[in-house]
Amino acid sequence: MAKQTILEEILRTKRDEITSLALFSKALEAQVVKAPPLRGFEVALQRPSEVSVIAEFKRRSPSAGDINPYAQVAGQASVYEAGGAAAISILTDETYFGGSLEDLRSAREAVGVPLLRKDFILDTVQLYEARAAGADAILLISRALTDNRMRELLDLSSELGLAALVEAHDESDIDKALECGARLIGVNARDLASFKVDFEQALRLIESLPSSVVAVAESGIGSPEDAVAAGSAGADAILVGGWLMKGDPQSGVESLVGHPRRPRSGEMEPSALRNDTV
Repeated sequence: MAKQTILEEILRTKRDEITSLALFSKALEAQVVKAPPLRGFEVALQRPSEVSVIAEFKRRSPSAGDINPYAQVAGQASVYEAGGAAAISILTDETYFGGSLEDLRSAREAVGVPLLRKDFILDTVQLYEARAAGADAILLISRALTDNRMRELLDLSSELGLAALVEAHDESDIDKALECGARLIGVNARDLASFKVDFEQALRLIESLPSSVVAVAESGIGSPEDAVAAGSAGADAILVGGWLMKGDPQSGVESLVGHPRRPRSGEMEPSALRNDTV
């Protein structure tokens, strides 16, 4: 039997959590009515001719281990905002990343920029949970979802007003995201199966994304030079976590904002559309 990848392990754990969470689905749906007003995540990432920064809060990760295990989210998020972050990503997975929904709620009270709930979203109940906790956007991982489930989650996200950032690692992931109607696509330089990082491949994929989607470069960014490279590839935004959590967060964010972004070539289309043109 093949050894289970860390992504497969995480997804198995998450399904167990969802089974328990589903017992509270009606209560969560009711709480959405009382949720705070939404902040425009997609709009925040579209700064004219420059790369936006999504600054991430995470205490640890399976690939890096402990990063900043005692960090307090309210203070860190406030510093990110002061440094010029357009949005903030909050890891809410507890088992593997040391996060929680309480971190999301605390960040919501501390800052005025949009918040992304970064977790392993597999079920609609998690969307109600995210909206009730104050998220403005959620992350969907392309390879963790079937086409039908991705469409279902994208549709409900839209109904709830949540922006959906669909994470991809290769052309197949991107193709699925485009066919399912994703408006925001994050290209992760890290392969979640092996944890290997290929920043150059990620940049090539970003260059090929159609101009109609918002493109986000994820992982592998650890310097202003990397932000410049992402902007040169046409990324609308970069998502940076570990590097900011390890150093001075405000000066780190300040060094990443304002770099120029060039228009993308927009060569990639969903396979169904490509086949129609053959």
